[in-house]
Amino acid sequence: MRSEPRVILSGFADEAAVNKKALEQFVAFAALGLQYYSIRFMDLGGGVKNVMKLSSEELATVKRLQADFGLRVSSLGSPIGKIKLRDEEDGTKNVYIPFERYLAEDVARVCELAGVLETKLIRGFSFYHPKGHDPAPFVNEVVDRLGSIADRCAQSGLIFGLEVEANLVGQNGHILAKIHRQLAHPNLVLVFDGANLVVQGYTAEEIYQQYLAMKPGLGWLHIKDYRRPQREAKGGHVDEHVLKNFVPAHLGDTGHEVILRDFAQLLPDLEARLGKLGAPGVFLDLEPHVKGGGQFGGFSGPDGMGVALRGLCRLLNYVGIRYHLRDFEDVRAARGF
Repeated sequence: MRSEPRVILSGFADEAAVNKKALEQFVAFAALGLQYYSIRFMDLGGGVKNVMKLSSEELATVKRLQADFGLRVSSLGSPIGKIKLRDEEDGTKNVYIPFERYLAEDVARVCELAGVLETKLIRGFSFYHPKGHDPAPFVNEVVDRLGSIADRCAQSGLIFGLEVEANLVGQNGHILAKIHRQLAHPNLVLVFDGANLVVQGYTAEEIYQQYLAMKPGLGWLHIKDYRRPQREAKGGHVDEHVLKNFVPAHLGDTGHEVILRDFAQLLPDLEARLGKLGAPGVFLDLEPHVKGGGQFGGFSGPDGMGVALRGLCRLLNYVGIRYHLRDFEDVRAARGF
């Protein structure tokens, strides 16, 4: 008899550790009862590095520590797509890299890492258009580039998850859904993140409509929230360095209860679709930023991750979504008993 669908809880482990120390990340996640984590920044003794910069020796250490703590990688929290679309000065510090080189080096590297770390999911983004411009005219250009990235991921049997985020071409759910429809690539899915819409000034109703637009292309959800955005205009540039009001999902302005009630109905089909691509299930990936966050990451501490996880579990219990955390048999299996 087939069991009813459930989500797998995961999170960005670097948010749980002071100075991104690897051992602290794994200790915190194991203690919280999580069996999966998204890898992004890590300090293995040689300073903080993005996962893209880890050496072969450091990756071997990561895999050893994973095994020691019974953890697995849910997704690579890569920065793929967080570069300028065009080589134009726009007053930002975003970098430009010629796309063919980017595809041959950075995209190839992230696909290699996914194989080493045994995950099927790569998180990425939709490129920065020039600051102050309407993103709509840049959609076709982004579709062309993302198509090449998705093709490269497909060659390695991987799934590229495109996250909605301020200041990128795919800065809201409607634009991201348009990109997904135009591309129509089986190895490209969308990643919903409510806080990334709240900070742009959207209301809960507007965010729900954007979730619905993204729904046909959804692959997984990032769970973080925000309240009282310090701005009025919608869709304009967001100064990510001054954002201070990140909160757990049950305290913010996204409206996660309504979204998760609808998401529950999507789970059986989504679980089956992702399973055909090799994913172990449908992830809800905690990225709470409750002690601060910015353009390339955030910090919650082990206590903040615990608060955010318990808040999410309460929400899931309330809306009737089953979820996976470690049980006694998982703990025994991790130690070879």
